Amino acid sequence: MIRGGERFGSFGLATPPARHAIPADHAIALLKSGAAKPGSLLGYGNGRSYGDTCQNHAGSVVDMRPLNRVRVFNAGTGVLEADAGVLLRDIISHAAPYGFFPAVVPGTQFVTLGGAIANDIHGKNHHRRGTFGCHVESLTLLRSDGNTCRCSDTDNARLFRATIGGMGLTGLILSASIRLMRVPSLDVVETVTPFGDLGQFFELAEAADQANEYAVAWIDQLAGGHGRGRGLLFAGNHAEHGSHTASRANARLSVPLQPPFNVLNRPFLTAFNAAYRWKKGRSPAPRQVGYQGFFFPLDGVGDWNRLYGPKGLFQHQCVVPEEAARLAVPALLEAARRAGQGSFLTVLKRFGKVRSPALLSFPRPGYTLTLDFPNRGERTLELLSELDRITVEAGGAVNPYKDARMGAETFAASFPDWQRLEALRDPAFMSDFWARTAKKLDERRGMAEAAE
Repeated sequence: MIRGGERFGSFGLATPPARHAIPADHAIALLKSGAAKPGSLLGYGNGRSYGDTCQNHAGSVVDMRPLNRVRVFNAGTGVLEADAGVLLRDIISHAAPYGFFPAVVPGTQFVTLGGAIANDIHGKNHHRRGTFGCHVESLTLLRSDGNTCRCSDTDNARLFRATIGGMGLTGLILSASIRLMRVPSLDVVETVTPFGDLGQFFELAEAADQANEYAVAWIDQLAGGHGRGRGLLFAGNHAEHGSHTASRANARLSVPLQPPFNVLNRPFLTAFNAAYRWKKGRSPAPRQVGYQGFFFPLDGVGDWNRLYGPKGLFQHQCVVPEEAARLAVPALLEAARRAGQGSFLTVLKRFGKVRSPALLSFPRPGYTLTLDFPNRGERTLELLSELDRITVEAGGAVNPYKDARMGAETFAASFPDWQRLEALRDPAFMSDFWARTAKKLDERRGMAEAAE
């Protein structure tokens, strides 16, 4: 059932929304009674994943948002325990007056705690703090055998590592305890450094990571000729003297209706990129900015994904090893240019060597490039396949929770240990992503073994 006509879709809008959604208390009752059928469930946070890791068309998604309490917060240590459906926005608001902030945040604060764990999200400071999973103390997991278990480094450790980055497939995360980071204020002192090409970026990137808590680059993906590869490197550190009060997260602007066509076309993107580069890069002097603008700039525009039109968008995020990046990153950008596809958001940053406890985790040492494209059907899918090919040949990986179409072979090349997660997957839980990648690989393996 879907209550009140609410849609449980993915943020990319390129995949159909869920056919069935059930409340968390209904799913909990099914699991505790042992009545949940194979492949029938998948936890659903706030729908900020771009693809189909949050969808289960063969069964039901479980709306976790009503489970949204902050249970306990230790203002001395920064350890916070909360329900899985609480938003990062609310964690920030709760902890900010005490001088704490999540150690890792993605590009939006409208993700749930359970979703952040299930996807092992990363932020602008991976080089220092690693992934979100590095800061999870423990979690409570409900399985289809009716057992509720506490998982940590010392209790049910294998299940703990499988659940972090496990895309919701090991059971229903009910709550978690996480370590927050002490900060002098929420505000950030930001420095913006223009660079003329990718060679300059690579020369700047490692030094920026060493000197700053946060570092990320924006690339003018449409620039050609002498401007090819130009962009802006954003670096930041929490301000010593700034606000300890979380600001209201309401969007200043919104897109109330979905236009019948893609608004973010090439002429618009060309003009936008030029204006953005001029505005952000005109002053090299550090300036103090609010945390909302630094970490979550697009949260200021409600439903901005509607600008891509009724067919939605595909996002492609990959990571390639450092030794391959100087060839692979230009090749990825050139492939998009050759295909005539413009990316509204093109982000490049350096991952560090901090290891995640997760069994499967997307970040690894190297450089990660994020591109997004309006869904133009087959030609967009062909481009995305080409980006996959370049990534895999460079020894890299494609991000599952940004994906809506990668093939089983690309997934296997990106995550060669996928069978370890399949072995710990709860049989009652399935996603559209896992069905079209890992399960297909599993079926092929079974057929090969039967033929031997």
